[in-house]
Amino acid sequence: MKLIRHITPASDAAPGCVATIGNFDGLHQGHRAVITHVEQQAAARGLPATVISFEPLPIEFFRSPPPPRIYALRDKLRLLQSLGVTQFACLRFDQQLASMEAEDFVQDILLAGLKVRYLVVGDDFRFGKGRRGDYHLLQQMGAAHGMEVVDTPTLLHTDERVSSTRIRLALSTAELELATTLLGQPYRISGRVRHGDKRGRTIGFPTLNLRVPQHVALRKGVYAVRVMGLGETAVYGVANVGVRPTVHGMENRLEAHLFEFNQQVYGKHICVEPVAFLRDEMKFSSFDDLKTQIARDAEQARAIFSLSPPSTLAGEGLGMGG
Repeated sequence: MKLIRHITPASDAAPGCVATIGNFDGLHQGHRAVITHVEQQAAARGLPATVISFEPLPIEFFRSPPPPRIYALRDKLRLLQSLGVTQFACLRFDQQLASMEAEDFVQDILLAGLKVRYLVVGDDFRFGKGRRGDYHLLQQMGAAHGMEVVDTPTLLHTDERVSSTRIRLALSTAELELATTLLGQPYRISGRVRHGDKRGRTIGFPTLNLRVPQHVALRKGVYAVRVMGLGETAVYGVANVGVRPTVHGMENRLEAHLFEFNQQVYGKHICVEPVAFLRDEMKFSSFDDLKTQIARDAEQARAIFSLSPPSTLAGEGLGMGG
């Protein structure tokens, strides 16, 4: 998948593209239906299937603090590539873009820059300074410049619209099954394994560490997790998502203690899937209390995955660096 970060006028020889535009925070079932439609139209025309979005999201630019985020940019890229998107135009949303008139956005970005021939949007899509741009403006300008514009029907689940708002709510309450249904696949957080504080190994529970967005939508707490990217099969474990109040942490992290795993994996790109919520994040008065609770969490996670108790000879979790 080609990543486009800067839009410049396309050459006369450029073929153009079939595109859709939006926030695509959740890349949920509704988004997937739109992208499938784009890919079908792109294949019929022999043009690249293109998704246009923004970083940061417009609502993150205008609102402080920003609303919870479903996926970081790295996860959005991972998912778009898995869906077969040819191009991802990721526009930097700053004051200049926020102040751009709607007509200039259509002319400079969609027509002159990307040469969009067929555009798919939601009928409630708004853009441009003061959110003046809408579906009707896109249709009007598109008709005059050879860009066909179509809207998409709303996708419903249990008589409610499938939306990023519903998914944020489901994640914030750890309703993982509902989130999976709305997303169309299990919710996963990806990233590269980084060095931690090395405290976990001192209490017998070394951890694998990922940085997560500060305003991630997923409820802070402890989860039974499945980890992909460490071998041919998934590795199971227990993970804390949050700021680690016991050690006065400040940044959001995902710290996972994996079962029967003793490899060094710093720098490796992995995906972590929260499978079941176990408890909220807690502040403990001592490391002994923390160690006791982690042992209980690990036992509960093992039961969820139908795993046998740990072997004292397995060296469980050694070498992960947390």
